[in-house]
Amino acid sequence: MAFGKRMLGSLHGHKTELSLAVRLAVAAVAAYAIARALHLMLPLWAVLTSLIVTQMSVGRSLKATRDYMLGTVGGAAYGGAIAMLIPHSGEGGLLALLVLTVGPMAFIGAVNPSLSAATVTAVIVLLVPAMNHANPLDSTIDRLFEVSVGGLTGLVVSFLVLPSRAVSQIRINAAQLLELEAAAFAELLAGLTRGLDNDALHRIQDGIGTAMTDLHATGLEAERERAAHLSKGPDTGPLLRTIQRLRHDVVMIGRASVVPLPSNVQARLARPLSDVSNAIVGYMRAVAASLRDGGGNADIQSVDAALQAYTAEVAALRSEGLIRGVPVDVAERFFALGFSLEQMRQNLNDLDRCHAEWCERPAGKPASAKV
Repeated sequence: MAFGKRMLGSLHGHKTELSLAVRLAVAAVAAYAIARALHLMLPLWAVLTSLIVTQMSVGRSLKATRDYMLGTVGGAAYGGAIAMLIPHSGEGGLLALLVLTVGPMAFIGAVNPSLSAATVTAVIVLLVPAMNHANPLDSTIDRLFEVSVGGLTGLVVSFLVLPSRAVSQIRINAAQLLELEAAAFAELLAGLTRGLDNDALHRIQDGIGTAMTDLHATGLEAERERAAHLSKGPDTGPLLRTIQRLRHDVVMIGRASVVPLPSNVQARLARPLSDVSNAIVGYMRAVAASLRDGGGNADIQSVDAALQAYTAEVAALRSEGLIRGVPVDVAERFFALGFSLEQMRQNLNDLDRCHAEWCERPAGKPASAKV
């Protein structure tokens, strides 16, 4: 019983991946059945095409279908023209045509990766007639029919069978990225009392960079769905740009954390910085949970209070002259930290507005502290 519950919990945690597996299985079976019913010469290509165009989201399936169909039509036309218009006989002539076919198509695929299917299609159209002693024109037409059946089948399955919208994935990816940024922020801010080496900074930033790339790719898919009126939801741009700016804030704080603050400054700022860290990390994680679940609250007022307390302590330090006389690089990082937190405050206000839009709730009270 316990094992069964663990398995169900594991499957629930990979619901998106499981849905994709079901769609792929349905697309493959449907494409094969349709190809056989239409008596296509090579049902294999219909099945493979259906697998290629059935993607994680409807938006990605649209792009994959468009790219694959364009590449296939272009490759089939070129390969068929080469086979029909240039006379050849024997292995030597076929090899020369193969070079003439692959070279230009490979160059086009390298320049425009979305047309990479053109090379494979042109080769198939050229070689299949030579192996089966078929007519090049018939081979070209068969290839187009096979790919059309597979592409349309995969696209229809993506729409109808456990459809996954990129807008929903935006929530999941954005939540994951916010959690990564929150963890990095907490560790970097703690580095002001112990310092951080470059290797540690790079390890922290690499995971965020990869997640940011994935988020932007999903955003393009979501906008593609919105443009085709296949899904509804807020404009993804403001949320993605805000998360990107928060990443820049984390990078700036990381640079300020390379050298620890002087011991007397550490003692005074330890508690305010800890409160700022807890408030901001808690707020970002609350927003992440709310985005993932599609609702809930995230109170930004605690961030406002923590930054006000930090601002007051920084003002006291400066009025007491504790910053004068410190090494130049330490002073630069101290003021860079203040600037970074100010920028982060503004970006967290923007995040609060985005969160309100995505979760359909009133925006919270903006943080107004000047750092």
